[in-house]
Amino acid sequence: MSLIDTPDMDYLERFMDLAAFRQTLVAANLANIDTPGYQTRDISFQSEMVRASMDDYEEPMRPFVQPVMGLIERPDGNNVSLDRESLLLAQTQLQYKIAVELMKGTFHMMRGAINDGVES
Repeated sequence: MSLIDTPDMDYLERFMDLAAFRQTLVAANLANIDTPGYQTRDISFQSEMVRASMDDYEEPMRPFVQPVMGLIERPDGNNVSLDRESLLLAQTQLQYKIAVELMKGTFHMMRGAINDGVES
């Protein structure tokens, strides 16, 4: 195992992959806000992270995408909510940013250890 290839880094990588995947789903939902019959799709972020922590990290990530139940459906059959998707978009961006900051902190600590604790 290298300094970079640690379980924590693998977990952060999975977290970022899952956040990016969810971002794609939210973007697809927003792109189809006026498509008749389109049903909002999403993943259970928490469930997928639990699954990612149990699975072998070598396996490619395959989140379970499902239709979102309980949303108000318009007469054309579309149930995309601009408010819901906007909130998820902001939440997912924040989650991704936090993961990036955690990775940066880890790299900063490694750089400090390599430089014998001298900041550069």
